[in-house]
Amino acid sequence: MSIFHRPTAPSKVLTPSVFDGEDVCAAAGLPLARNCPCPRFDDLLWDFTGVIGMPRYLARHARILDFAEIVNPRWRTLAKEFIFARLAPDHPAVRELPHAYRTPVQITTVNGRLDKLTDWLNWLTEQGVHSLGEVTQRHCDAYLELRKKVRDKHGIVVRDSSPSYRMDVVAVIQELGYYTELFAADGYPPSFRPWGRRTAYAVAGMVRQRGNKTRPLTNDVFQPLVAAALYVVKVLAPHLIDLQQQLQEMVPDPPGRNSERPTWQVEMVQAIDRHIADGEPFDVALEHVVAQRLADGWSPDDPLLNVNLISLAHETGRRAFHSPWLPTLRSRLERAVAAVGLSKRWGRAAALVKRADGRGEVPWTFPMNTTEARLQISRARTACVIALAALTGMRKSELAELTLDCRLPPEELGAGRLRYRLKGKIIKGKGLGGKREQWVTIKEAYDTARVAADLAGPASGHLFKSMSFYTRYDWFLSWVNGPEGRRLGLAPIPEEPVNLRRLRRTLAVEMAHRPGGLLAAKIHLKHISVVTTEGYADRPGGAQAVLLAEFGKEEREHKTRVALDAFRDYQEGIRPAGPGAQDLIDFFEFVDGRLDLSAAPNIKRSDQEVTNLLAKRANALHLGVANYCWFLDPSKALCLKLAGRPVGEAAQPLIGMCDSARCPQATHHAGHRPVWAASAENKKVYIATIGRAQRTEKARLTTELARDERVLSEIDTAVATGV
Repeated sequence: MSIFHRPTAPSKVLTPSVFDGEDVCAAAGLPLARNCPCPRFDDLLWDFTGVIGMPRYLARHARILDFAEIVNPRWRTLAKEFIFARLAPDHPAVRELPHAYRTPVQITTVNGRLDKLTDWLNWLTEQGVHSLGEVTQRHCDAYLELRKKVRDKHGIVVRDSSPSYRMDVVAVIQELGYYTELFAADGYPPSFRPWGRRTAYAVAGMVRQRGNKTRPLTNDVFQPLVAAALYVVKVLAPHLIDLQQQLQEMVPDPPGRNSERPTWQVEMVQAIDRHIADGEPFDVALEHVVAQRLADGWSPDDPLLNVNLISLAHETGRRAFHSPWLPTLRSRLERAVAAVGLSKRWGRAAALVKRADGRGEVPWTFPMNTTEARLQISRARTACVIALAALTGMRKSELAELTLDCRLPPEELGAGRLRYRLKGKIIKGKGLGGKREQWVTIKEAYDTARVAADLAGPASGHLFKSMSFYTRYDWFLSWVNGPEGRRLGLAPIPEEPVNLRRLRRTLAVEMAHRPGGLLAAKIHLKHISVVTTEGYADRPGGAQAVLLAEFGKEEREHKTRVALDAFRDYQEGIRPAGPGAQDLIDFFEFVDGRLDLSAAPNIKRSDQEVTNLLAKRANALHLGVANYCWFLDPSKALCLKLAGRPVGEAAQPLIGMCDSARCPQATHHAGHRPVWAASAENKKVYIATIGRAQRTEKARLTTELARDERVLSEIDTAVATGV
């Protein structure tokens, strides 16, 4: 690589920093717990693990700033001054700087800034630059060009870096120039400004995107994923909680010094004899233990090679099996193993559970050794995270703050109607310590929180000890798609990247696109939508208001796309069907006429121009399972008449009561045909199985079948007009 080096004027003379001896936390207003390390400016390692109110999802290494990784010693002081200024912008030495930032940043932000700054300064050192006064625009361009590629540990290019990463790289290089007057030892030349007046956003090539960039999961992934998580929570959880209790009791407390207690020889012999008397097999040793024994010289044919000796010691109340005991016990133990054999300790007589696909019952688990049992518990905790994220829309930071007592007592709102709440904290955008919040949830999410609390144990204090999701999700995915998942009747999950942000986004999109549909294991999306709305009304401006706003925005955009697709079908000659079809066709003719009047010859109007004309009609659109409802005139709504609801009080239709075959505002389109076809086929099956004595029911089903077939015929006729 070329070395860019140009001698310039002498750099600043090394002088003491204005921050020497400063208490970093005191200057930044960060509260510290008692007896916790207090980072000072002179330290090379700033440890913020004792700061009160740090987000729980933040890993320990992200709370520690290590300046020793900067090769040039004088630049370590410069880096500390820069980070100190970002943490404490109100410090007298910082607030006088004309270009300094005025808002303090979080530990997570400066941690990322320090990583980028360390890479930049060390790269300059590699280029032979020993003073920032020697830096030119050529250095900046060369470094940015290097960072446009992501390389593995061998230096091989893996992929292009993201624009956001490049923006952070440029921002760090530029921000050093804002604090030049503050630095005691070095700084850019007074007239030098990296990339001139161009912003980091522009230099990195960022493209402004409207809307949410997070891609929702496809239904092929979302449905079996949530179904598998809920199966673990609802069906396997009681057995897993018992297993958790047994695992906790497996290692006993160390025995007290009791002179009357039998010796280890007596207790171990008694334990071995109990196995023979009860016919209970000995536990199987873990694979790595067997491998270590072989490495230590054990014979592969040794009858005790696979015996879990530690488990045997636990049966006597002792925490470990000491190797000098084995020669004394070997002959008795070999005879016992020959008599009762070996078997994995956990789940030997597993209870039967219903398969997820409804095809009979199977044991909830096969026998497991200790490692497999602990992994089973870990998978259950992952299932709880997935279910809570998918059913509540909570962010990762919000899930991490849920405590064991997060479930508030259910509130009775009427006969058979309960409101379930979870209490926690909002972290995003709320400063250090977050803000207390409550979520109104459905019962399935409330029950999941209870299971997570039981699996966490009383010592943890929170539902989830760690929020590292990617590895745990891979374990969960392998289990669902593996032999155990197939044995339990779980549907396989396609291998697609999944994270908690995508689960939240998918919930909003699913509610917006498929109102009245089903979410995984028969959880009504409409129910979730109603509960989320209740949460917003109960605490306006809270966390659920943000989720509801996201859902509402996606719903409006989706309705616009649906209306546009229906109009494009009309232009292709494909007409809608249903009682409201003619009214919709008349409207589309009006829109088409307006476009013809305003369009120049041979110019196709853009989608934006069309959606502007369709906007009012799209706002009145409500999506049903088997129809579209164009709710323009409440007085014509058949659902309101059937429910006896006053028209003046209705802001939207009762889409669940829709009889679209008769309502004058309902239309049927090609996408609704499978629903009507399935309904007709089901009625044919029911009619064929009804006995002669059930004439009334048969007549009712026959009438409904005739309606379904009439609607199907109308849809086929309308769709065929465009062929």
